[in-house]
Amino acid sequence: MSELLDQDGPIVVYGATGYTGKLIAAELATSGLDFQLAGRNRQKLEDLAAHLAIDVPLHAVSVDDGKGLRNLLDGAAAVIACAGPFYLHGEPVLAAAVGTGTHYLDTTGEQPFMKLALDYYGPLAEKAGSAVIPGMGFDYVPGDIIAALSAEGMGPLDAVRLAYSTNFQMTRGTMLSALEMIKGGDLQFEGGELVPASQSVSRGKFDFGSLGGVKQMTRYPAGEHLTVPRHVDTSAVETMLSADSLAPGTLAKLTPLVVRPAALAMRTPLKDLTGRIVNRLPEGADAESRAASTFTVACDAVLGDRTRRGTVVGRDIYGLTAALLVKGARIAASGGVTATGGLAPSQAFDPHTFLEGFERFSLSWTVDPLP
Repeated sequence: MSELLDQDGPIVVYGATGYTGKLIAAELATSGLDFQLAGRNRQKLEDLAAHLAIDVPLHAVSVDDGKGLRNLLDGAAAVIACAGPFYLHGEPVLAAAVGTGTHYLDTTGEQPFMKLALDYYGPLAEKAGSAVIPGMGFDYVPGDIIAALSAEGMGPLDAVRLAYSTNFQMTRGTMLSALEMIKGGDLQFEGGELVPASQSVSRGKFDFGSLGGVKQMTRYPAGEHLTVPRHVDTSAVETMLSADSLAPGTLAKLTPLVVRPAALAMRTPLKDLTGRIVNRLPEGADAESRAASTFTVACDAVLGDRTRRGTVVGRDIYGLTAALLVKGARIAASGGVTATGGLAPSQAFDPHTFLEGFERFSLSWTVDPLP
């Protein structure tokens, strides 16, 4: 799969003036790629272009303007959608992309939206000859790819177990998406099918070995329940998040006591109040804090008494998200994504090579030999 082919049209970034959108625009500004910026507010788009010292087409289009979105994407090779929360704002851009045969990538971490993209819009995109690739940021490219690499050569698996440990400051958009995610109604892949997920908070303990030791784990309604079974023959997918990713130090022990009441509150009018409070917080971490953020994703491919461990580590979660999306969009826009329809990252891109070239994020991965 070549990444050096000429583009077959521009890459459009929708939601370019949000926190992650600005990082994506900055990444594109130094890429040499043909791209355009879009969002709801013309002045913010002009301010962003001036800040980046770039002269590219700018488009002010509301998510409520279906015709305007279709006109925006008509002739585009790929769109990067980053206007979230996606359960509120995501579907119109996705629908416009499928309607115009434009390759679609997004920053969502929201499992219900990913399911909508893959299961409903995926078949429509296949008919249109385009690809729909949701969850193309930190959530869930490293996890999906390390699952593919860890499972390779193992045969049909009993389980793929993914454990996340992070240290980063969430953006407002991530917080709003997280509130939606914890309220429940998510799915898990178990017994070879998607079933309602257990709402218990604790996921026991997980040993990260030299990369963090034994940690208390909590419920994480991740997208790999949807993506991994598309390319790995497994009976189950398990996902979990370390408690200290949500609360530092000794406060991590209190996480199970807090998350469950918070999830219940998100089903009441308190959800709107909490959303208003979140919207008053800073947009996200500054560059120094962002660069200091770290992550570990560990994957166990389990078959009977045999387990193969793969790990991905890195830093700067939001900067990495921007770089992953630009690389994915570059490949898609250049004809490097040959499959169509709803795709997991490991279906759209070569899992052996896609994580290469991200040394500035200290990104590295290892996979144990076959047991």
